[in-house]
Amino acid sequence: MKKLYTLSVLLILFFTSCEKVVDIDVPSIEPKLIIDASFEVFFDNSPVTAKTIVKLTSSADYFDETIPPVTNATVFLTNLVTNTIVLFSDANADGNYEPIIPFIPADDTAYELTVIYENETYKGSATKVKSTPFTNVFQGTETLFSGKETELKVSFFDAPVVKNHYLFDFSKNLFLGLEDRFFNGSEYNFSFFYQEDELELPATVTVKMSGISEDYFSYFRVLVSQSGQNSGGPFESVPSSLLGNMINTTNENNFPLGYFHISETDTFTIDLVQKN
Repeated sequence: MKKLYTLSVLLILFFTSCEKVVDIDVPSIEPKLIIDASFEVFFDNSPVTAKTIVKLTSSADYFDETIPPVTNATVFLTNLVTNTIVLFSDANADGNYEPIIPFIPADDTAYELTVIYENETYKGSATKVKSTPFTNVFQGTETLFSGKETELKVSFFDAPVVKNHYLFDFSKNLFLGLEDRFFNGSEYNFSFFYQEDELELPATVTVKMSGISEDYFSYFRVLVSQSGQNSGGPFESVPSSLLGNMINTTNENNFPLGYFHISETDTFTIDLVQKN
């Protein structure tokens, strides 16, 4: 036993002495402007309200823990039908630009977003995408594999004829995209399950349903698959190869990241409780 003990100590010392610390030189990437301009028009409110914030940040190196806000840009929106301009300002110097005079994006109206940053101009256009209100949202009793998931049952009526795409935000940075390929013009219901580590009960969550364009549907699906959910939100770390609809009109090689989109959005707030 004494010989075996001595041999074990020698082996540990041998392998410990063979360890090497290898420094990997990760190249620094030229920062990119990230434009997160997902406008939401809460059409089912009375009166109608809107969230029209343009969030500007700068992409960071791989190992950076913080994403720096961009606070020194010029931001404005142009109504391409009337040529009127809505000015935005970053009053809190946090990279969140809001309209100086609140406004509600109109139906069937194209808007052009302009961002001027470091002597370069970025532009993109969008038209509000219609949606539909929730029919019902309630807590179900079903579970999946672990038996500890929390079910949320959602139903709505899809508008007929047109091809619709929807984006659901279940809070906690959890998203789901749907297209009406198999339920066009009919009532549709589905279940969403919160995992045990995603939600601590009891909890109050606000669910959002937004109408989105087909291009934004494809963009967001790739964005979530590459960035992941529950990571501070998909726009917290935009993949450098994923291009949105904003264009650098000054220098096409210095392209931005992010997207400009306008959605009709319905919300539903629900209290979720622990069920036996």
